[in-house]
Amino acid sequence: MLNIMIAVDGSPNSLQAVQHGVQLVQQGLRAHVVVAHVQKEASFLELATQDSELIANASLEAGMDLVAPALDVLRLAGVSYEVEIRLGDIHATLLDIAEEKGCGLIVIGATGESTLGSILIGSVSREVARHSRVPTTIVKMPEVLETDEADGDLSQADTAM
Repeated sequence: MLNIMIAVDGSPNSLQAVQHGVQLVQQGLRAHVVVAHVQKEASFLELATQDSELIANASLEAGMDLVAPALDVLRLAGVSYEVEIRLGDIHATLLDIAEEKGCGLIVIGATGESTLGSILIGSVSREVARHSRVPTTIVKMPEVLETDEADGDLSQADTAM
């Protein structure tokens, strides 16, 4: 059985990556999913002014809250999964998780938010794909048809074949 690591950060893009993983399983791929989430470590100022154990526990709890929707999708689809939530450098820690769990595939969402960002992939996605030793799938959000603001009809660019 293939272990697939799906990186989840609570964004719609990462939920789309989870949906992609579910589709792979529904299409017959025998796989177990490792849901991976990484929180940045506390800054020196935070560590100097607050209890480091409390900060770490709060970060891990926040991580569980962020992955909850992804776990719901996997549970409803009947996909086998486990959860890994860690603190550290995001892309390096994701790669560590994939290696430690023996993952043969990484699935991660693209994170473009602006017009330029929608063309490019996010820095974490790019770094994971660049440094991964296993195949990595970067899942883009589906495009939404744009409508002509003047009359609500589809523009010619959207309907041309």
